[in-house]
Amino acid sequence: MRLPIVRVVVCVGACVGMAAILAPGSVRAQPANPGDAASTSAARQPPGAADDQEPPSPEAPAEGQSPEQQAAHAAGQPVTPIPPVTDADRAAAFPDVEPRAMQDDTLHYFVLLDQLEWQGSDTTSGMRWDSTGWVGGDQNRLWFRTDGGADDGRLGEAAAHVLYGRAVARWWDVVVGVRQDVRPGPARSWLALGVQGLAPYWFEIEATVYLGAGGRTAARLEAQYELLLTNRLVFQPLVEVNLSGKTDIERGIGAGLSSFDAGLRLRYEIRRELAPYVGLTWRDTFGETSRFAEATGEAAGDRRLVAGLRLWF
Repeated sequence: MRLPIVRVVVCVGACVGMAAILAPGSVRAQPANPGDAASTSAARQPPGAADDQEPPSPEAPAEGQSPEQQAAHAAGQPVTPIPPVTDADRAAAFPDVEPRAMQDDTLHYFVLLDQLEWQGSDTTSGMRWDSTGWVGGDQNRLWFRTDGGADDGRLGEAAAHVLYGRAVARWWDVVVGVRQDVRPGPARSWLALGVQGLAPYWFEIEATVYLGAGGRTAARLEAQYELLLTNRLVFQPLVEVNLSGKTDIERGIGAGLSSFDAGLRLRYEIRRELAPYVGLTWRDTFGETSRFAEATGEAAGDRRLVAGLRLWF
């Protein structure tokens, strides 16, 4: 009889425990996750209670703001708009630097052999050179120029300049000095005055006037441009114009426009300092200079193929 009594006691105890758990005031287990607690709390709220709560308000605008600034603040835009960039702002950010601002007194030098070439045509062939260089600082330099040519083993023309140059602008120098002509005809000495530099659109310009003995005058203008076809392939057109104030019979030069030279050269820079090239040149003489050339058996104009080497150090 004892076994049925034990079973009855166990069943009664289980029923009492279940009633205690389901009673309204009983203690319940806390959720392990705080987020679950929030969902549980929200679930306990009566219907419509969530609609009565106000959403979190954005940061209140500062006192003293205008209605436009408050509207911009509410829209999430900058309260103070960024002003447009003006020419005054650009000038302040990128001021012009005077040539003397970065003047360096260290002695430097540069030598450029721009043309060391063979020239050939149907009737003649020869060699030509054109070189320039300088030694000095950033503002004051001693310049030299030399150019000339020889046809069929005979020196046709040769000239040399020694000039003092001073930087007067960011890309320009004024030069003054002497020029000595060796050929053709008797030697001539000249005083030289000119400008040289980089014109807009990267044209390299040399313009020089000369004053010689007996009131002789002359002028030379040279312009060239370098077009980079690739990082190493460079196309270089060049134009040179020579004028004379007086006729010089001994040297076969007439007054006015005496000669015009043009060239097209294409070089490949094996290194920046070393570049072989090929090209074409044109030379024409005018007026009395042309008649002097024909009287000595020379052509008034000439077209030539050229091949040479350009180097600097």
